[in-house]
Amino acid sequence: MFGSLLRFYRERAGMTQEALGKYVGYSKSQVAMVERGERPPKGKLVEIADEVLGAQGALLAAGRKLRASRFPSWFEDYAELEARATAIYMYADHVIPGLLQTAAYARGVFLSACPPLEDEEIEASLEARLSRQQVLRRKPAPVVGFVLEEHTLRRPLGGKQTLKEQLSHLLAVGRLRNVAIQVMPTDREIHAALNGPMILLETDERERVAYVEGPSGGYFVTQQPDQGNLFTQYGILRAQALTPEELAQLISEVAGEL
Repeated sequence: MFGSLLRFYRERAGMTQEALGKYVGYSKSQVAMVERGERPPKGKLVEIADEVLGAQGALLAAGRKLRASRFPSWFEDYAELEARATAIYMYADHVIPGLLQTAAYARGVFLSACPPLEDEEIEASLEARLSRQQVLRRKPAPVVGFVLEEHTLRRPLGGKQTLKEQLSHLLAVGRLRNVAIQVMPTDREIHAALNGPMILLETDERERVAYVEGPSGGYFVTQQPDQGNLFTQYGILRAQALTPEELAQLISEVAGEL
């Protein structure tokens, strides 16, 4: 809401994002991020923008009530549910999931973003991603399961050494009693989830929730039969995948090749 208000007063004043950035010490892209709600206003942006845009205190009032989120607006609702879920199940087909990533691997993921992210965007995103991992060791502990495509274990995001450390981290997390990590081998002739990655949750109120991400954001799947189909697909996928014990052997082989 603050970002929308800032954009309203900037456009009313006939000022570009670049011009406003020069007043407040921001780049054009940083101003755009504030307007999209992707980063909180820092420094003297609120005070200076209120004055130069003639907002007459409106931005100051909005800024005082601003509650900054560590996550993109489209991800906030999911992150809130994940933090208090009693069960979390993920299928990942292109990258190791954020809940399992090391800091170096996550940085490699963010450095691969296109268009490229600003340095401070990367640091903020990294901090937010690592903070989510606290759910794995939360008390009471949720039941957490992952099914990863085999090629996610071989893609050296961040470099070969980073991948080697990431594989070791997978083994360590997999030893937690509430976590099970499986892998879907590339030589399987059948596959129950060819329609893409998914996240399934059971909330603290024992409700079942399905969440799907795409290139432009994520959305909840709440209607039947679609939601039920995703839970069914994940259940069959687990049966088709290698067991956690077989995963340990595969990781040992992949790490030896690096």
